[in-house]
Amino acid sequence: MPVQTDDILIHADSISLSYGGGPEILHDVSLDVRQGEFVSLLGPSGCGKSTLLKMMAGLLTATAGQITVAGQTPGNSARNNLRSAFVFQEPTLLPWRTVERNVSLPFELRGTPATESADDVAAALKLVGLSPADAGKRPRMLSGGMRMRASLARALVTHPDLMLMDEPFAALDDILRHQLNEEILRIWDEQRWTAVFVTHNIAEAVFLSQRIIVLSSRPGRIVADIPVPFEYPRNIELRAEPEFARLMGEVSRQLRRNAG
Repeated sequence: MPVQTDDILIHADSISLSYGGGPEILHDVSLDVRQGEFVSLLGPSGCGKSTLLKMMAGLLTATAGQITVAGQTPGNSARNNLRSAFVFQEPTLLPWRTVERNVSLPFELRGTPATESADDVAAALKLVGLSPADAGKRPRMLSGGMRMRASLARALVTHPDLMLMDEPFAALDDILRHQLNEEILRIWDEQRWTAVFVTHNIAEAVFLSQRIIVLSSRPGRIVADIPVPFEYPRNIELRAEPEFARLMGEVSRQLRRNAG
């Protein structure tokens, strides 16, 4: 059982989940994520990675066990002034709004006047590499990578303490994916929010993370908690290092061993 201490932001204690009394999706999962950590969740398709992420966000509720975020039931963490953001696989931008107005949406939902949020929106767009000219475009005018940058800007604009990311780069080509991996690490290194990142990509998990949590096939159970020893900042050359390949092999063995 994880032991909760002052620096633990997410605490999952023997949580399981099933829908309507059907087969379990997750079984007896216990996990701690510390403040400022970058943790990746890796496992076979259907093992419950995204389900676990949604439980951390308060979008799903455990059928057994308990999960807390900042000491509160997920969704109630605002009591501790915790700001969290969720980045989905698809950018989920509103097609009738400009990029700027998509990024400003969290402020509008809070009732913050546009005059008060304009500087934060501009800063978030700049942070993810979008120009003032891009701000006035609608999503259909952007490439897939630029749409994902806009989605990241919308998540980052509120200065989150916790970023929950569900395979945000899965649909991108390898070159762009590597570029955005470096970008997200640069931003994380500057701001040090807590990150929980779902991926199917072993190299991506090793490149980004301080720890990799490997889940078994359904029902998902934690079968390995693998520390990643590389220092930050990280760059593309790391992927060519022998130790990088060795760690990828270790993660791959854990996945194969527990895939059936």
